[in-house]
Amino acid sequence: MTDLPLPAPDVLVHLTASGVSVILDSTQGRLPAVVHWGAALGAQSKEDLRALSTADVEPREGNVVDEPVRLAILPEHHAGWQGRPGVAGHRDGADWSPRFQVTGLDVGPGATVDGGLVDGGPCALVFHARDEVAMLDLDLEIELLASGLLRARARLTNRGDTAYTVSDLSLAMPIPSRAREILDFAGRWSKERIPQRRALVTGIHEREGRKGRTGHDAATILSAGVPGFGFSRGEVWGVHVAFSGNHRHFAERLSTDAQVIGGGELLLPGEVRLGRDEDYSGPWLYAAYGDGLDDQAYRFHRFLRGRDTHPARPRPVTLNVWEAVYFDHDVDRLVDLADRAAALGIERFVLDDGWFRGRRDDRRGLGDWVVDETVWPDGLSPLVDRVTRLGMEFGLWFEPEMVNEDSDVVRAHPEWVMQTGGRLPLRGRHQQVLDLAHPQAYTHVLEQMTRVLSDYDVACIKWDHNRDLVDAGSMPTGAAGVHRQTLAAYRLMDELKRRFPGLEIESCSSGGGRVDLGVLERTDRVWASDCVDPLERQGINLWTMQLLPPELVGAHVGSPVNETTGRRHELSFRAGTAVHGHFGIEWDLAKASASEIRDLVEWVAFHKAHRELLHSGDVIRSDDSDATLSIYGVVSADRSEALVFLGYLSRHDASPRGRFTLPGLDQDKRYRIAPVVVGTPDARLAPPSWYHDGTGIVLSGRALAVTGLRIPGACPERVVVLRVQEEAG
Repeated sequence: MTDLPLPAPDVLVHLTASGVSVILDSTQGRLPAVVHWGAALGAQSKEDLRALSTADVEPREGNVVDEPVRLAILPEHHAGWQGRPGVAGHRDGADWSPRFQVTGLDVGPGATVDGGLVDGGPCALVFHARDEVAMLDLDLEIELLASGLLRARARLTNRGDTAYTVSDLSLAMPIPSRAREILDFAGRWSKERIPQRRALVTGIHEREGRKGRTGHDAATILSAGVPGFGFSRGEVWGVHVAFSGNHRHFAERLSTDAQVIGGGELLLPGEVRLGRDEDYSGPWLYAAYGDGLDDQAYRFHRFLRGRDTHPARPRPVTLNVWEAVYFDHDVDRLVDLADRAAALGIERFVLDDGWFRGRRDDRRGLGDWVVDETVWPDGLSPLVDRVTRLGMEFGLWFEPEMVNEDSDVVRAHPEWVMQTGGRLPLRGRHQQVLDLAHPQAYTHVLEQMTRVLSDYDVACIKWDHNRDLVDAGSMPTGAAGVHRQTLAAYRLMDELKRRFPGLEIESCSSGGGRVDLGVLERTDRVWASDCVDPLERQGINLWTMQLLPPELVGAHVGSPVNETTGRRHELSFRAGTAVHGHFGIEWDLAKASASEIRDLVEWVAFHKAHRELLHSGDVIRSDDSDATLSIYGVVSADRSEALVFLGYLSRHDASPRGRFTLPGLDQDKRYRIAPVVVGTPDARLAPPSWYHDGTGIVLSGRALAVTGLRIPGACPERVVVLRVQEEAG
């Protein structure tokens, strides 16, 4: 990186990528403030940037401080900012309002430096700052990625002789006053990522996650946009905290009309107490600007797909045995299930909970990662060998962060259970939490898992985390330990991947309770929900893809009667919903009929034929959708083809329905749009005239986006699949 020594007279930064511009003002040695974060501004001279910075200075009016209030990315109380400060901390009650002066700037490749002007495309900047009175150093890293996604994080270092207690280290991004509507997510177990909207009014809209994991009700992305913003239209600004432990997102509006969105880790009392030269680093805060929610999602997806660690090979079609056998592990039955899976074209077979010592139900055995000899007298080899001989990969379930009290590990080391106040926490799922920050506990789990992964050909781990952290203290003091526990879990994942190159990890946490970009730095997909009911998954999958591309979202075909909701659905709806994701099956195939097996074979083949498009294309969603119909799909990067899904969720109040339009295509190209029939045709489908006996119709991308087509008539709880292909000439 290029080092630009400071304090300099002025430091103005203009970075731009993928239709986004970010302008930072770090003049007079002050922490960088965002002058502009939004649509690309084109070339800007130093004089232009000065003018824009001047234009952003608020007038002196109202009963506020005499100097213009300046909002840095790390908001500072001393500057007159009366919203949430970036640093909350103290040294025995003192040094609680730091005033940082920038002392240096590192400029990464991709930018040019001309005096105090930094200009370029995707680039990382690191501002170094110090408060000589509070004896604190700050490193503020800001990076504009090639996708137009912006991310920032801060590191605070204590240079004083006495301890400094950190209560909060949060970053905030200003948003314009026209962004007056908030969108984030709520939810619960088996019904994750429910969108919720409200007006951004004066005050603070804060979403705290205190579960010790991301949570089924996590905000996920907190967005603010122009009122009525949708998938394909309306400016929207959003932030995501990339951390799997306690965290917060917030949107705040002051009486001055200043507005911010931001977030950081939520620290419990005493979790971060810095001795001399010790530091604390907050998680990345990702910030995405877009013209519509699809544009915002595109920035996250493009970033994730561009990582060196992003899965490069085709995502294997997966069978997970949980809803087929639960804890009833029988070698012959599982081998038969493997045979049936291979015959369908399944590529990965995952053995779920119940394989380890004493694990006949969910009340015992958790934490003892040793194959149960009473169930598996020859170990897992008979099953693993059969699976691999059939040409499938073998996957195995673990829950490394949890224990049952009825386990060998807890009987030997009760002090490894997280607790405080001289009491065991309330049980959750009959479980307690193993303190991975305890060095011996960490080593015990690492070595047990290493032994199993060394003994068998395991291609992937389903990594579960089935309870919230309550009274999560570290013994012997009982001090709050969620921060250290989260970092230890990351460290364990990283070490296993180092020891077993190529090992894939699925993040599961009672389903979709740990879906964030922190865990995605070391995992290869998420289990979006324990509920595979397609009616529920239509919404869960759709909104999980606001953050993650389809290839990272586990989506399975369940049994005809769903285990969670009790609803019965046709196979076409179950498979048609799951195929838009990392496709798999969660069903006892021995109970499937011959016709269901034939249809499953077709759905597996369909997914394999189209997964390159499904797992590389841009996600598109139509604003024509209402509560009864979901219209979504993917379009290839070169806009030559697309797959579109019409999800019929309930009955409409009109029949026949009107038209739907297709966003995301090249308006100047001509396309053939035609139905795709997989498996048994739907006898109750009412095809519109443009179907032309399945050959479809040819229209321009502009006509499809503006005028559209008549919606096919279908019963509720159905999926209609359409293929869109560019016409030559």
